Amino acid sequence: MNPRQNPILLVEDNPDDEELTLMALKDAGVQNVVHVARDGAEALAYLFGSEEGESSERQPLPTLILLDLMLPKVNGFEVLEKIRETERTKYIPVVILTSSDADADVARSYQLGVNSYVRKPVEFTEFVGAVRQVGLYWVLLNKASREGV
Repeated sequence: MNPRQNPILLVEDNPDDEELTLMALKDAGVQNVVHVARDGAEALAYLFGSEEGESSERQPLPTLILLDLMLPKVNGFEVLEKIRETERTKYIPVVILTSSDADADVARSYQLGVNSYVRKPVEFTEFVGAVRQVGLYWVLLNKASREGV
C-alpha cells in the first residue's frame, strides 16, 4: 500500500485534538498522508469537489475517514450520510472520533453506516492510545473493499 495514494481524511475542528491525532498516528507507524478538513463543508469538498465546480476526481479517495460529529458548517452526521449514499465513497471505512457518548449519537451513527464509534478519551495518554489503536487496525490490519472506487 502506497501511503501517498491512500490518504487518511481527518475531519476535526479542534486544533488540539487534530495535533494529538496526527501525533498518535505517526507514533503507531501509520505513514499515510493525512489530509485535515476543519469543518464538514471542507470534508465534503475534499471528497466530492467544491461548489465552484472543482472536481475531487484528481485526488485519491481516503483509505480511512476519522470523523468528528460536532463540526461547524455541516455536522458529522450529514457528512456520513453523504458518504454512504454516494457510490464512489460508500465503501470507505468511517470511524466516528468524538467527545459525545450520548446513546442517540451512537445509534444514529450506526444507522447511517459508520464502521466504528470511538469516544475521545479526556486524558492525554488514553486519547493517544485510542487513536493509535484505530490507526493500527483500520489502516494497517483491515482489508478494505475498493469496490465502487
